[in-house]
Amino acid sequence: MGKNGTEVVAIFGGSFDPPHFGHFSVVKEALKVLNIDTLIVVPTFLNPFKIISHFSVKERFELTTNLFSSLERVRVDEYEIKEQRATPTAQTVKHFQKRYSVKYLIIGADNLENIEKWHEFEWLNSQIIWVVATRDGYFLKSDKLRDYIILNIDVNISSTEIRETIKGKI
Repeated sequence: MGKNGTEVVAIFGGSFDPPHFGHFSVVKEALKVLNIDTLIVVPTFLNPFKIISHFSVKERFELTTNLFSSLERVRVDEYEIKEQRATPTAQTVKHFQKRYSVKYLIIGADNLENIEKWHEFEWLNSQIIWVVATRDGYFLKSDKLRDYIILNIDVNISSTEIRETIKGKI
């Protein structure tokens, strides 16, 4: 528990287009490493840096919920989906700060290259501890982050690869 008895949480947002074992591995490792009460998984309505999702919002939410249903202390939340627009991460963190002590924000190493372009990056950087999940082919350039933890994830899979495989079989 955090200050004033509020739950300490980590947020893991993303397109989850589709969710996969790599996402599951990130969450399992985060639960082991981070001192948190709950890990909140937040599927986007639409990633602010993308123009489309390949799976529908409903499919992505259901698949994400199913993927994490076996893990205690994990909750999949519809906040960004209910916003029905691309929602900046800073807005999501502010939303959850009203109820929880948001201590960590989990991201993939692929986000580091342009992290300073995120909406209200400086505010986010001052509020949370970044949790960066390693990813093959991406270097951990962390000089922009005020405070961070590395999650070593040894799973070589991406949503793009899954979509390409599915497309090739249709």
